[in-house]
Amino acid sequence: MSPWLLVIVAGLLETGWAIGLKYSAGFTRPLPTALTIAGALASFWLLSMAMKDLPVGTAYAVWVGIGTVGTAVVAVMLFDEPVNLLRVLGIVAILAGIIALKLADA
Repeated sequence: MSPWLLVIVAGLLETGWAIGLKYSAGFTRPLPTALTIAGALASFWLLSMAMKDLPVGTAYAVWVGIGTVGTAVVAVMLFDEPVNLLRVLGIVAILAGIIALKLADA
């Protein structure tokens, strides 16, 4: 599997476990807690596999960026978090950074 695909899947899993933290209610709900931990472990493992072939700084930054953007978007949909110009501009800036890092190591 392509190391970039591994980073993308790992970033999506990061979104999942970040949202899972909310549903786990401080690790007091067993099923959301187990799913959150499993998602985090899978995300870390995939990132570590990608880092065999990618620069650590780039892979980590892209992983965090995907997780950050994904979590912000999903939180708006699931938890009615506010959408405003500054939040949207922040997400656009993160996406621009992810694209720039990917292109720099292409």
